[in-house]
Amino acid sequence: MSSSRIAERVRRIKPSPSTSAADRANELRRQGKSIVNLVVGEPDFDTPVHIREAAAAAMNKGQTRYTLMAGTVELRQAIAAKLERENGLTYAMNEIIATSGAKSAIYSAFSITVERGDEVIIPAPYWVSYPDMVLASDGTPVIVACPEASGFKITPAQLAAAITPKTRWLLINSPANPTGASYTLDEYRALGEVLARHPQVLVMTDDIYEHIRFDGRRTPHLLQAAPALRDRTLVVNGVSKTYAMTGWRIGYVAGPRDLVQALDTLLSQSTGNCCSISQAAAAAALNGDQGFVADSVAIYKQRRDATLARINTIPGLSCRSPDGAFYLYINCAGLIGKTTPEGKTLNEDGDVVMYLLESVGVAVVAGTAYGLSPYFRLSIATSLEILEEGCTRIARAVAALR
Repeated sequence: MSSSRIAERVRRIKPSPSTSAADRANELRRQGKSIVNLVVGEPDFDTPVHIREAAAAAMNKGQTRYTLMAGTVELRQAIAAKLERENGLTYAMNEIIATSGAKSAIYSAFSITVERGDEVIIPAPYWVSYPDMVLASDGTPVIVACPEASGFKITPAQLAAAITPKTRWLLINSPANPTGASYTLDEYRALGEVLARHPQVLVMTDDIYEHIRFDGRRTPHLLQAAPALRDRTLVVNGVSKTYAMTGWRIGYVAGPRDLVQALDTLLSQSTGNCCSISQAAAAAALNGDQGFVADSVAIYKQRRDATLARINTIPGLSCRSPDGAFYLYINCAGLIGKTTPEGKTLNEDGDVVMYLLESVGVAVVAGTAYGLSPYFRLSIATSLEILEEGCTRIARAVAALR
């Protein structure tokens, strides 16, 4: 027996770097320092009125009790309708489950499938929680570096090389956090051809940024390009980013009946059903007027364009234009090796991030947290005024380097 009271599977993981960065920024702000916080990946809009009204109506009708473990019939019908309407994917009610956020869905999916020694292929840059979720499930994250030159996307050759007899999952996030990269149908077809040769590999698509896309087109889905993968693919999504509903904590999963049933069993013994009021709100979001989505994406695009233009004028920094999501993944290779006014050398992107925070009060997240350096992530889910101030401060900090 271990001398530690904390289980090994928990000791091997670390706190979320983005959460830690946000906490540090808030701590400095409480100390009275002027901080431009460009860390948090959360819409800065209020949840649309009709969604809030649906929640209030549910409460007033007494819909405040336990629901079916998999979610209310109304919500699962709304999810099924959304998947068919927008993605051309057809799922029965018993192939859909609502969860307390998409993060919970991903972690729970690993929990029901991953055993010690199983490998999960994760293209990098990745959302910070993916590898630690795998570690917490006793699995092994297999990180595949996807450089900027390849659009931050995994290639068929890379996928083929990463698959081993121990591979349990491939995890795809498109549009991606932190890069905003989005796969095309042709790219998905090529990946599908590789996966066809390895029937033991399950596939998870994290589609949480699906609607935040800047070219006016719908985001392609892997199962549209490779429908033969349906019986081994879990589709993960939620309402948090699209409808500014992060605090409502509603995600969902659609997939093969055996996996969804196993999720139902695990969650019935852990979290239980997700909030009944939030479920009513999520159903209204999926079924209702989608005008908010188009309006918010237009604002994100304006912010992306303005911030991208400013960043790309700063010597030593460059940024590829993201296809979607609400982040810029900024290449800071040109700053590595430079010296701060205090005489400290910037040896890696973590040093750059700390320099920006301490010298000019701009909080961003280092690329090391996302598995590909030297970069830092900047969130554009805030006002143009705040973004402009952040860029002005970054430019001032960079100009002071030697």
